[in-house]
Order: sequence, then structure tokens, then C-alpha cells
Amino acid sequence: MSEKKEATVKLDSPIKRGDTTITEIVLRKPQSGALRGTRLQAVMEMDVASMMTVIPRISTPTLTPQEMADLDPADLAAMSVEVVLFLLPKSALADLPTA
Repeated sequence: MSEKKEATVKLDSPIKRGDTTITEIVLRKPQSGALRGTRLQAVMEMDVASMMTVIPRISTPTLTPQEMADLDPADLAAMSVEVVLFLLPKSALADLPTA
């Protein structure tokens, strides 16, 4: 399995930003600096506060704090899963079942 550098998450509940509707978010694999101010264990547990810190740092388009607070929980969960998958070592990824 090759290392994933980014993931696209299609939103169940699109985000309205002015005249634009955001229907998907591209997340890039975080570098260590994007994790500053969080605890790695909390990120791996998909802690909401940690994800609300990390996701805007690695998302395109960059999500605002208010957009993060207004996210559909299903969309936050989907993005959180992708963040955790980015952080798993290659050996752990190799053991995961593939679709």
C-alpha cells in the first residue's frame, strides 16, 4: 500500500461561504507542525477539540473556526478518520483490510 499524501472528503452537508458552496474538502497529510498544541493521543482518539485545531491547518479550502463549529458531525467524523489514517505507520496500514 503506497503512502497517502491527501484525501478528499465529500461533505454530507455542504458548507455555504458567501456565494460559494463547498461540497468537498481536500485534506493533506499533516507534518508535525500542524499537530502543535494538540496531544497525539487525543488526535488518534479523534478528540473533537484536537480535530478542530488540526483540520483547518491541513484543509483546502481552509476552514474557519465558525465553519468547523457548524460542521455536520458526520462530516467531522469522516475528516477525523482521514486524519487518523494519515498518522498510522505503514506497518499498521498494511494490516488494514482494503475495499
